[in-house]
Amino acid sequence: MTSTVKRITLGAAAGLLALGLGAGALVHAQDQAPDHQRPFRGGPGGPGRFGGPGGPMGMLPMLGRELDLTDAQRDQIKAIADSHKDEWKAIFDRERTAREALYAAITADAVNDVLVRQKSAEVAAVEADAAVARAHAFAEVAQILTADQKAHLKTMQARMREHGR
Repeated sequence: MTSTVKRITLGAAAGLLALGLGAGALVHAQDQAPDHQRPFRGGPGGPGRFGGPGGPMGMLPMLGRELDLTDAQRDQIKAIADSHKDEWKAIFDRERTAREALYAAITADAVNDVLVRQKSAEVAAVEADAAVARAHAFAEVAQILTADQKAHLKTMQARMREHGR
């Protein structure tokens, strides 16, 4: 894995960790669904792609406990996650297709710089769309947090950034 891909993956993971606020019910529901209905159990190559294990909101149970979410907040977060499910599945499918096309261009018999750059740009465009989708979901989740929970989340985010350095 290249350092750029690692940085992107780590950045996505950090964003997801920041987003992760406590929809244990969503993760539980995904665990009960057949594999073809579980779009956020990791992308091509397994966990570490679009959201890794549990997808865009995969870290919710862990952070939900640390933020001491109420049952009502957990239900609201599950509703937020459910409202974005189709959008995230479409993004995941686009990312999988774009990454497969990039891999095919990279491993082709003849190196075609233009094609590799084009396919790489397509992956980047999907990743940008995924980041925007995560930002919207994060904003929705942040609205239901108390001032104390938001402050604790900021502290957790700063700790994660520091740990990442």
